[in-house]
Amino acid sequence: MPEFGKPSRSIIESMPFRHETKIFDPADGFGVIRNLAEITDATIAKRAGQWWMYAAGQLASDPGVHLFSLSLPEGAPLSATGWNFTTEPDDSTRAAILDQPESRASWHRGGGRHCPSYVRGWDPRRGEWVERVYYAGAADNLWGPYAISYLEWDGRQWVDQAEPVFAADQDWERGSVYEPNLIYADGKWKMWYVAGSNQQDYLVQGFAESSDGRSDWSAHKIFLPPEEKVFDFCVIPGKQGYEAVYSRVWVANSPAPETTGLWWCHAKTPASEISRWSEPVQIMTAENCGWHSGPWKPSARYDETNSGRLFVFFDGIYNTGQAGGFPFAFTLGCLELDRPGA
Repeated sequence: MPEFGKPSRSIIESMPFRHETKIFDPADGFGVIRNLAEITDATIAKRAGQWWMYAAGQLASDPGVHLFSLSLPEGAPLSATGWNFTTEPDDSTRAAILDQPESRASWHRGGGRHCPSYVRGWDPRRGEWVERVYYAGAADNLWGPYAISYLEWDGRQWVDQAEPVFAADQDWERGSVYEPNLIYADGKWKMWYVAGSNQQDYLVQGFAESSDGRSDWSAHKIFLPPEEKVFDFCVIPGKQGYEAVYSRVWVANSPAPETTGLWWCHAKTPASEISRWSEPVQIMTAENCGWHSGPWKPSARYDETNSGRLFVFFDGIYNTGQAGGFPFAFTLGCLELDRPGA
């Protein structure tokens, strides 16, 4: 395993370019959109020359968690701002739930859909390329236990699967798998994911791969042990090989250590062993910035107009100060920075 080393603010402060943008905050509202209470958990994709964002959120009238889509204008370069919600056909003030009602499976009705991950890959059974948005869902409630499935684009709409395609089967997973992050590489659907639960302060980063992303998953293996507190491991093709941006979280009832935040590393291949990845560099701390602290759920992509500029979309949270209930609000932000180590 690489030596994580002691994080240093000087690493962050010495970056030649670094800028944060708040994209969505419930306190600010959502522009013309009137039916949303919250939006977070972004995954970024470029489809047919247009940038898309798939995200999880809650409707103002529904405590369940659903998936939504947003896009930049066709032909526009990747940006932290300018995102427009896909809306209901007959009402431009209402964000549309990503899939169609008739395609919604019953196994996740109690817990909704969380932490989407877009990926395009080869389906050997059908002999064609397919687009999917993987997500975690729960049968009973928002807090799990979770399993993983996906929506698939059929050329007209996103269609759900009737059952999960990936579930916990190892003792160390403790019956719950979530936070999927996938890529398609070397003829395999490769998935990094979390096993365990936030409530138990037990978070293991796992790995598995499959030829079709649906079945024949390899043996589930531990990618990073629970003491590392890695919550997401988002892998993308890089300038030389592959790169990953990942979050280290702190869910215990005590001050977060300096290692909490977002990190970046690279490797020649999308390796399933952490020892084959470089020593990581911290790119964001857990410092309370008002609208976010303790960032997680990164989704990274490079700027097409500046080959060295990396966009990292991430989740944030802050305390609303309201008594009773759940006194926190989730936010969505974007970190722009020059490629670490460039």
